[in-house]
Formats: sequence, structure tokens, C-alpha cells
Amino acid sequence: MAQAVSLEAKELSSISFLKQRPRNDRLDLWPFVCAYVAWSGYVLWRLVTIGTEGFYLIQLATYALLAIHAVTFLSGVWSVGSQARLRFRPAGSISQATHVLVVPHAFVGTRDIVPLEQKADAAGVPRYAFSFRKLRFVHSADTGAFTKLKYPSHDTVGAYLAATGLGSEAATAAALERWGDNRFEVPVPSFAALLADQLMAPFFCFQVFCVGLWALDEYWYYSLFTLFMLVTFECTVVVQRLKNLNDVRALQTPKEALSVYRGGKWAKIPGDSLLPGDVVSMLRDDSGNDLVVQADMLLLAGSCIVDEAVLTGESTPQWKSAIDENDEGGAEARLSIKRDKAHVLFGGTKILQTTGERAARLKTPDNGCLAVVLRTGFGTAQGRLMRTILYSTEKVSANNVETFLFIAFLLVWAIAASGYVLYYGLADPNRDRFKLVLNCIMILTSVVPPELPMELTIAVNASLLALSRLRIFCTEPFRIPLAGKVTTCCFDKTGTLTSDHFVLEGVVGCGAPEGGPEPEAGALQDAKSLPRATARILAACQSLVQVDKETIGDPLEKVALEAVGWTTLGQQGVRSKDGGPRETVEIVHRYAFSSTLKRMSTLVAVEPEGATATKSHWVLTKGAPEVIRGDLAAVPPQYDATHRRFAAQGARVLALACRRLPADLAAADLRALPRERAEAGLDFAGFAVFRSPLKPESEPTLGALRASGHQLVMITGDAPLTACHVAAAVHIVVRPALVLQAPAPGTGRGRKGGEGGAAAGGDAADSALLATPPLEWVSPDESLRLPFDPALEAAAALAADHDLCLTGDALAALAATGAAPAYVPLTSVFARVTPDQKELVVKILRGAGLGVLMCGDGTNDVGALRGAHVGVALLAPPEKKKKRGDEKKRGDDKKRGEDKKGSRALAATAGAPSSGPVAAPAAPGAPSPPIAPAPPPGPGAKMLEDMAKKGRPITPFMRRMAKAMDDMAAAQAGAGDEVAMVKPGDASMASPFTAKQGSVAPCLDILRQGRCTLVTTMQMFKILGLLCLSSAYSLSVMYMDGIKLGDMQATLAGVLTAGMFFFISHAKPLATLSRQRPHARVFSAYTLVSLLGQFAVHISFLMFMQRTAHAMMPREERQEPDSEFKPNLINTICFLVNFSIQTMTFAVNYVGAPFNTPLQENRFFALSVNWSTLAYVLLVLDLPRGLRTWFSLVAIPAEMQGQLLVLGGLAYLAAGTIERMARAMFPAPLVPEKGGLHRSRTPMGPRKKQQ
Repeated sequence: MAQAVSLEAKELSSISFLKQRPRNDRLDLWPFVCAYVAWSGYVLWRLVTIGTEGFYLIQLATYALLAIHAVTFLSGVWSVGSQARLRFRPAGSISQATHVLVVPHAFVGTRDIVPLEQKADAAGVPRYAFSFRKLRFVHSADTGAFTKLKYPSHDTVGAYLAATGLGSEAATAAALERWGDNRFEVPVPSFAALLADQLMAPFFCFQVFCVGLWALDEYWYYSLFTLFMLVTFECTVVVQRLKNLNDVRALQTPKEALSVYRGGKWAKIPGDSLLPGDVVSMLRDDSGNDLVVQADMLLLAGSCIVDEAVLTGESTPQWKSAIDENDEGGAEARLSIKRDKAHVLFGGTKILQTTGERAARLKTPDNGCLAVVLRTGFGTAQGRLMRTILYSTEKVSANNVETFLFIAFLLVWAIAASGYVLYYGLADPNRDRFKLVLNCIMILTSVVPPELPMELTIAVNASLLALSRLRIFCTEPFRIPLAGKVTTCCFDKTGTLTSDHFVLEGVVGCGAPEGGPEPEAGALQDAKSLPRATARILAACQSLVQVDKETIGDPLEKVALEAVGWTTLGQQGVRSKDGGPRETVEIVHRYAFSSTLKRMSTLVAVEPEGATATKSHWVLTKGAPEVIRGDLAAVPPQYDATHRRFAAQGARVLALACRRLPADLAAADLRALPRERAEAGLDFAGFAVFRSPLKPESEPTLGALRASGHQLVMITGDAPLTACHVAAAVHIVVRPALVLQAPAPGTGRGRKGGEGGAAAGGDAADSALLATPPLEWVSPDESLRLPFDPALEAAAALAADHDLCLTGDALAALAATGAAPAYVPLTSVFARVTPDQKELVVKILRGAGLGVLMCGDGTNDVGALRGAHVGVALLAPPEKKKKRGDEKKRGDDKKRGEDKKGSRALAATAGAPSSGPVAAPAAPGAPSPPIAPAPPPGPGAKMLEDMAKKGRPITPFMRRMAKAMDDMAAAQAGAGDEVAMVKPGDASMASPFTAKQGSVAPCLDILRQGRCTLVTTMQMFKILGLLCLSSAYSLSVMYMDGIKLGDMQATLAGVLTAGMFFFISHAKPLATLSRQRPHARVFSAYTLVSLLGQFAVHISFLMFMQRTAHAMMPREERQEPDSEFKPNLINTICFLVNFSIQTMTFAVNYVGAPFNTPLQENRFFALSVNWSTLAYVLLVLDLPRGLRTWFSLVAIPAEMQGQLLVLGGLAYLAAGTIERMARAMFPAPLVPEKGGLHRSRTPMGPRKKQQ
């Protein structure tokens, strides 16, 4: 194999250089040409000298040689590693290489061999590059390593502010050659090419090989039926893949022309010609059409309102401001798109409003916003989402270690059976040697179920379809079975568990309003009667904007502005309310809120109304109380006690502060004021107390999750006391809580690095400083204090009696001391954490061997959502604007609706239209209703509608037939290999799962469907294993006795198997999640005991009936080995017994409660089992007369009829008893409670009680 090459790209694991072999040097071609010539010569010589004696050996050897060549050739198609060995040779250097073997990391895609591009630059020096999964990697002559093509997205802020675009045609040509056009090129192959790709898949080739074996054994009907079914299935797959690829191509938004500054002048250039480094003008016209951002851009001047829901799942439009060299770090700070996202316009998002800046260094021709292009094409944020949809969707297939071990287990039995046949067959000189070997091969191939990949695919796609009907979209289907293994569910708080609609309860500690009485100490003051300075902060320290005369932005800021009664004046100002001295406040500059700094500030110019009033300048700040404390010139008494008291009651508390600036500062001086200087020495102005109610779905949903044995965790940026209060209301905290206190307030705060919470993954020295002061556990009411002990035993003992809460500062300290892996899996609440720390928590939980689900709103939770096994981004649908003329009608409809709906399920999504009448309140675990409108009527409904229009009577039979037509249409919708591809807008780049709902109820749907898929997969393995073991016996012992199936018999068995597998894969999950967990492994004591026990019952039933028939049938009617098939008693009995075994295998191993609907409620599967049972009884009793002749059966003696029916029933009862006993004796392990995670792994002796 080629030697690995130096690589500096986190997307790839390794690469190797290869050189393509000439066609006549390929190892899958010329060795076999030589072998064919030599073998042909030997065969001719043997025929001339010896004759046709032993010709069957020549036949077998010829077939073997053809098979070896076919497998060798196809292995180059199936396996990239085999292709590298057969068609390439290792290249000693990059100059000799023609291709590159690329190995990506897990779940990023599969290995591939791609061409190595070589071009010479202007100096004649060769430059090398290759493209993999729409990403381009270039070779660095300096380091000798390949790196991902870098875009100019990490330059200094000063460099961007000085940008003048591409100044010459040479620079434009160089940029075009380096980055290419700004396009999403998704090639769509032809139908024939895709079909050839499907038909050359490993399992399909194996299936065709098995069909050929059956045809050689003269099972023509069965072989043709199976081949037709396989090819038809693959054709439906190709049609769906073509539709998906065409849908992806249609996702590309038209590239509109933009004003671009090139060569020292402005010009209109098509959007697909944008290049990194271009300076553009972004302007939304007055036509009302939203402007789609066509590349990732950095705002240099002006501001924009952007809808980023298509990427992040955030339904609230975002305010984007121009980057400023006076921001933290100054002009020499390097751009970080993650940190500076408030200044970045992402490709694919929609601009709702633009505001140009007349004082911009480079004036735009249309007064638009000035921006510089950072990334284009697949390098953009939208390109990343497109790559996820195209390449990260690894299919759930049979190609995993457990599958091959399971097949190896079955292969042991097949080898034993094949050896038995071969040993006794060779001892019989009358046996046809060709058919003997053919039968041995058929026994060996019977252990690899040909239906396995098809059935697994159908099972996963049935779940995808069920989720999509609930408006839950998945971009990575391989994660659906992982949802069945989830043990720990993590939730964000604000906007996820609680509503993002806040209520300003009041302000405390702000003092008396002008001319008013002094309030009581610690009492809340109404927002309408606040001191002017406090009201000014609530009204003007915000990032609200107006779009189409509507104020949009952070819901908390909107509530504060409305509460104080001030009004907005366009984009950059507010005016005080009537009833006192009025003033106008102009927002000169904003320091945007940062999750790291946990605060925001504005610089404002205050101009009171009146002839003698003078203009003044102020800095207004709000943020986390523990952060603002370090900025105050003087900390008032009871500061900490006050904000902790309200936080412990579940309120969100913001500290307010301000400072008057010198009056002689001009607007330009204010904008140039560094943030650190502006926010220093502030005067305290009170605590604003907000409350956000729990969403009605949160408590019942998390209650159902706790009842089902899942561990619940909250990860939030809110205060620890607030988080603990909310966590207690939603079953996350159910025992006395303890909060790990990091350094005293204000001592761990750094101006550059933000609060200590930001250092969890940062510089080790900074983290060590955070860990220096002693840590301690404190109860929310501070009545209990315990020393911190980093030992694993102490962590488990503490978590056994308390629910633990870690703050961001404490998490950073634990990470520095190495105690984080011990405490994080035992913690219930994480508060005041940064987005990076959320991701760190999820990674530690995964590292502890837990199956992790993370649910958030998709903005600050992106890292954690992507890092979890199952990430769920909530994408609440935007509220539609309603016409004023409909108000009265809407009110009447609402009143009628309230009278009708009564007590609806708590899990129903707020604002979702009802999909039908509600008979009774739903259980907390009931599936969340979809928000989407009702699906289009099916063919049955359309038929009834047409009959009603024509005035024809509709009988009950017609209604039943229409319902059956609709059910069949719905079943066919999920029969393909892939469901309709998820589109941006349905999914987000935030997580693999996107729920178009505003509540956490979809988490229950995902877990239910994941368990359903996992259970279905496990039961398929068991069913296929039992059928394969029965086939191995039938093809061995029975074959030696001259027993074989008729062609119609094999066809009937094949149709039955295919139908039952299809129906069993469409099982639906139960509404309530069970505390019992499904088995997640194929190799487990439960599976093996059940499998071997049932096989013993089946084989005993079959052997007894075979020997009974053998004794009763006259010797002259017995069939000789290798003779043509003739109906006889032994064949009839063995076929009927195998038929009953096949039916009982499906019925017994169907897993219903507590995971899926019971067998009788799986309508089509229950019908197939019932009809198969009825068919078995009728065939045994020969009712109606003559039915048996259709399937080449003979009359059965009355005594054996009774034995077949009674023993068949007893075998069903015995197999069912064994299955139930195995399930009861070997249940799947339950998730341990907090404190039991480490206790089950490390011997710790008796638990120590913490007093």
C-alpha cells in the first residue's frame, strides 16, 4: 500500500499517493487472461486424450475460475482498498502520482480515489491539488503537506477595513484559478449509470449469484420471481436518487447581479462570479423581495437585518453590524467567524433590511452596505450544509462488525451441514457430483440472508418517513438507530424548555424615581415608575431594529422597551414616554452581546426636549450580575444576596449600570472608544427581573423521559440558581441541589478572555489561575457548604445523594485539574456556560460511554448539537401575518375552537393546527402533533370526493375500499431505498435532526422512532438467522433423503417472506416510552438463547414429522437423489412444516410492547400472519378440495393431519415461551442513577454520606 503523506486537514484522516496502472498491467485483467489461455489448452488436451470422463470436474473448475475473476473484478468496484491494489501501484513521490487515496474520518464519508491535479504556476513550479467531497486540498511546497484550500477568512480586522477589492485583472484571474466560480455544482448521472452502480453493489451481486444457483437446481419460477423483485427494487432506488439529486440542484438560488468594486471602479457582476476578496455593496430594494446572500461576507460599513433560520434554526432575525477596529483586540485581532458572527453575512441567508453608512471609507454607488467576500461556493456555511446532505448521510447497512460476526456464527452451522452432505454424497457412487457440489455451495450461501440490506433499508426509511410526517427532518439517517440507544438527554433552557416570551416583573435596587418616594429595600419597582437612568438602560441598551415598520430582535429587549413605555425612532434611537420630561436617545455605537463576555453595552447621545436642555453622552450596560459586579465603581450592599434571591425563584436577572461620558466627545470619538474603557467605573442602576414561563410541553415531556429511565441534564448560559429552579420544575433536579462555586465573584474575570467560563478549552495557564482559589459545594439557600474533593469516589458518593450543578467557571477549574471526566457525567445542571463549554460537556458525556441526545434552538448550541449522538435543533415556524379585516372572524373561530377542543394534550405544540378531532387527552408520551398542514388527499379520498360531486351514493363498502386505497398509497410511499432528500429550510446545519416545532416534544418522537428502528433491526437479525438455520438443515439432511421443494412451493415461501419482512418493518412505536430498554447488540445472551432455543424446537418438529412421513410412505414412492421433483408424502409434510416454522418465526419474534404496537395492531403484518396460518390449516386439511394440487402436494393421512395441527400449535407455544423467558432472563441493562455511573465501574466500598 502507498505510504501515507503529510496532511494538515481535520476533515481527513490520511492520504496516499497512487499511480494508475496501464490497462494491460491491471491485476484484475492480465493474470486471468493468462489463466484462461492455459486452462483452455489443458481442457482441449484432456478431451483429446481422456475424453469426457470426469467432465463435471472441468465444469466446476471452469465455473470456479469465472467466479474468481468476477469477484476479483467486482472487488475493485466494492472496495476502494482492493481498487488501489488491483488498478494502481504505490507512487514513490508526488511527481510520480496520478491519483490520491483519501481516507476521511468516521461519518464524514467513505474512502475514495480521486485524481491528482498538477498545474505549473507563472514561474514554472508545479502545483498539486485534489478535490474530495466538494472540498479542495492544495499542496504546500514549504511544508510538504496538503491542507484544505484556505479562504481569506482569518486576516486581521485592520486588513479587512482597508480592503479595496481585487485591483487588477491579474488578481482576478489568480483568485478565479485558486477558488473557482461561486457555484454549487451537483452533477446528475444518467439513469443507466446509476442503475449500473446499484446492480454492482456487493449484496445485489450475491443475490444474483444465489438466484443463479436456484436456477441451476431447476427452480425457474422462484428464480425469476426473486430476480424481478430485486431489479424492480433497485430501479425504484435509482428513480428516487435521481429525484433527490435534481432536488439538490433546484435548491440553488438564482445568482443575482451585485455591485462589486474591481479594478478601482464599481460594476454590476453576476453572483456566481463573486470571488474571495471582492468588495461588494449589499442593498435590499423596496420591492419587498428578500435579498439572498450569495457568499459568506464580512460587513465593513452599515448594518443588516438577516434571517438565518435556513442555517441555524434561529427564527428571530439577527442584527448584523459592521466590524470595528475598536472592538476587543483592536485592528490587529484576527477575524474569528465563530466569535465575530455578529458581523458576518452567511451565504444562503436572507437580508430583510439594509442600512448603508454615508461615512464609509469606500462609498457604495447605491448607498448599500459595504462588505468583503470571505468564502464562496462549497466553502460557505450553506456549502457545508449541502455537503452534509450529500455526503454525511451514511446508510444503515449490513456492513458492520456485528453483522459479520453473526454471519460467521451461522456459517459454522452451514459448514457442518455442507460437510455432512459432501461426506455422505461422495460415498454414494450414484450421486451426481455436479449437483452435489452445487448443493454444498447453496448451503454455504444460505447463511448470508440476501434480503438483509433491503430489509434494513426499508426499516430505516419507514422511520424517516414517520418522522418527516411529524415535521422532524433528518440529514444523517444512520443516527436513527442511535436514538434507540440514548441514555442521557441534554436540554438548553431559554427558548427550549422555557418560552422566549419574557415578562418584566420589575426592577430592584434602582432607587427612587425623580420626585418619588423611596422604595422599600429589596422590593420590586414597577417598570412604569423607574428612575430616568434605569429606564434609559432598559430602552436604549438593546439591538432592536425595525423591518417593514415592525420592531424585531431579542424578545427580552422588546419586552423591556414595551414595559418602560418608550418608543423607537427608526433604527438608532428611542424616545421617552409622556408624563414627564421627555428626551430623545440616539444610539451612537453598540458593543454587541457576547456569550463569552456575558454583557452588552451601547454608547448613546441623550438630548432632553426643552430650550435650556443640554446634550449628554452615556454608556449603558447590562449583563450577568456576577460580571457587571467587576465593572462597578462601587458595589452596593446586599448586591449578591439580592440577585441570588430572585434567581433562586427562577427569574432571569440582569444587572443594569451606566456612566456619564464627557460632553465634548464627538460621535466619531465615541465610536473609537475602546470597549474596556467604556465599560469601566460604572454606576449601578438596579436589577431587572424577568420571568419566562415554562412551555406547556416541557414538564410532561421531561417527565416521560425520566419515567422511561433516561438521565436528564440542563446545559444553559443562565444563572445557576435560575437554572436549578427551572430544572426542579421539569424533573431534572429531584434531590437536594449543590452548586460548585468557583472563585469569588469578580476575582476570576479577565478583560481579554472574558469570564472564567471561556477558559474551559483555552490556555492552560489561564485555567490554572482559575483553579487556584478553593472550590466548594453550596446549596442554593447557602445553608449547606461542603469542601470540594476531585477524587472519583468522592464524586460518586456526592452524586448519589444530591443533584449537582456546575457553573462555567467551575467547569473550567475542573478541566484544568483533570477532574472534569469524573464530575461531568454525574452533574444534572450546567449553568453560565459558553457555547464551547456546551460542546465540551457533550464530548465528556460521550467519552463516558453514554448515548447522548442534545436539544437546543440551534444558535449557541451548534457545537453541542453536532457533537451529540442525536442532536435536535428546534426550528419554530414563523408566525404568519394576518390581515386586519380578519380579526373579527378569527375571534369568532377562536371562541368556537376553544369550546370544541376541551382538554387537549399538553404535548400539543402551541399554535399548531389540529389534524383531526381529539377524543381524549393524550398521554405525556404521545407523539407530538405535526405543525404541517394536512397531507394531500389520497386516491381513495379523491374517489369519494368525485362520487359526491356527481351525486352518486357512497356505501360503507366504498368507504372501506377508499381507506384501503389510501393505506396502500401511504405504504408505497415508504417502500423506496431513500425518502425525499431533506432541504435547507427543513434542516439546519446545527444538527442532524431538525424539528419544525417550538417545543421539546419531538425528542420523544425521535427516541420512540429510534427504539422502533433498533428493535426492528434486532428482530430481523433473529428471524433471518432462524430461517437460515432451517434452510441449512433442509438443504443438507433432507437433501440426502431425496427431499426437495417444488418450484411453486419455493415461490410461495419467497412471497410470504418478502411480504412479512415488508410489513414488519412498518411497525409503529408505542405512545409511551418504556423504562425497559431495547437490546442494542446482536451478540447478547438474550439473542443467542432465544435463537438456539427456538431452533431446537423447529428442528425437533421438522425431524419428527419427517421421520413419521418416512415411515408411513411406501418405499416405491420415495424419490431418488438428484431425480426430477415429484410430489410425495415426505415432500408435502416437510413443505408444510417449513411453512408453519416460517410463519411462527415471524409471529414469535415480533417485538411489540413495550416498544412497538402489539402484533394485532400492526394491521398488515397481523393480516399476513393470520392468512398464513389459515393457509397452513387449509393446506393440511385440503380445504377446499383440490387446493393442494396447485402447490404440488399430495393427500395427507388423517392421523398426520392431526399431528401437523397439534404439534404445530405446540411448537408455536414452545418457541413463544422460550422467547419470552429469554427476554425476561436477559433484559437490556438499565441506565444507572446519578452516582451509579462510576460506582458500577470502580470498586469503592460502602457509600459515604455527606452531612
